[in-house]
Amino acid sequence: MSVEAVVDRFFAAVEAGDTTSLTEIYSPDAGVWHNYDDVTQTREESLRTLGYLHHVAGPMRYTDVRRELLPDGVVQQHVVELSGRAAGLRMPAMLRIVVDGDHVVRIEEYVDPTPLNARLTQTGTDKNGSN
Repeated sequence: MSVEAVVDRFFAAVEAGDTTSLTEIYSPDAGVWHNYDDVTQTREESLRTLGYLHHVAGPMRYTDVRRELLPDGVVQQHVVELSGRAAGLRMPAMLRIVVDGDHVVRIEEYVDPTPLNARLTQTGTDKNGSN
């Protein structure tokens, strides 16, 4: 599978909240680093986060996509349009995704989660997705 095909499959699974496909796409030792907290999540932690986001703010759509193909992955700038309790919220972001074979092995995510966190606080959703 080409790098771009793996990345397309990844974003389609995120938009759909398809954690089963994401489990297959992520390498078992994948890491997802965030600029806002300088933490690298494991595959399992990232799957929980993405499942939670889909539950409270999904489905998500990626718009205004600009992608640069690299030999080992992509750099993608986009806007995430959220639904659910975050309906109408648009979050600009940039990801550096590293692919090895058919798997995503690393993501470096550059995003400001403040607007999403504020919206979820306003709607009474805690970090576990409960009201």
